[in-house]
Amino acid sequence: MSQPEKPSEIIYLPAPTALPVIFAVGIAFVVLGLFAWWPYAVVGGIVAIGAFIAWMRKNRAEIARMPREQEETPARIPLR
Repeated sequence: MSQPEKPSEIIYLPAPTALPVIFAVGIAFVVLGLFAWWPYAVVGGIVAIGAFIAWMRKNRAEIARMPREQEETPARIPLR
């Protein structure tokens, strides 16, 4: 039995990053600051905004590196 051809499509996986976690911690500090002490909310807001901007810039850079078009030649399914 012969091996099927390799597919020509490229599967894109983004690089791992800690920026979503940092953004979530910033939002958590904003919520904490609403109930505890307002400086926590200010620091959390600054951290959340900074992490969000960095996350979006990294995402934009990854999308820019992706190929614009791909070949549309699907792999053939071997018959018995």
